[in-house]
Amino acid sequence: MNQGEVKVWDPFVRIFHWLLVLSFTVAWLSGEELETLHAWAGYAVTGLVLLRLVWGFIGTPHARFSDFAHRPAEVRAYLGDVMRMRARRYLGHNPAGGAMILLMLVMLLATALTGMACYGVEQGAGPLAMLSGMSAASGEVFEELHEFFANLMLLLVLVHIAGVIVESLVHRESLVRAMFTGRKHA
Repeated sequence: MNQGEVKVWDPFVRIFHWLLVLSFTVAWLSGEELETLHAWAGYAVTGLVLLRLVWGFIGTPHARFSDFAHRPAEVRAYLGDVMRMRARRYLGHNPAGGAMILLMLVMLLATALTGMACYGVEQGAGPLAMLSGMSAASGEVFEELHEFFANLMLLLVLVHIAGVIVESLVHRESLVRAMFTGRKHA
């Protein structure tokens, strides 16, 4: 570790992040064309999110929800400070980043659950196979919801990437590098 750097992101958070990037990308790109690959990538996303939820309560200090879950007023104030280029620097997630993480975890679960419901209704397979007796219209509703949540998640990913770029420029440090090394400037 270089002098002047501090460990922020533990190995679990970094591995989780990059496996989630890979799993979501595979799931989003495989769609209906490669249904088995799509389903397994979705299961991987689900498992990763469930592990991250547990880690949010028992993990290292900056991985805990208590470190980065802020009130909406704090998030708005932080975003206003970013627009004025005077945002406070955080070692862990800033209030906007923390809100984005929470929103993405919820969106990933919504995407996964509607995908499993769709798979259960239409294929009689997966953890929600017991839904196979539902009408075809129900399957279509789950499919539409699944596509909506997946596309909304993609939009959140793009906003997340933009936020990482802005934050990196405002504070003159590479947040992408930090997600590989686990270290940030002290």
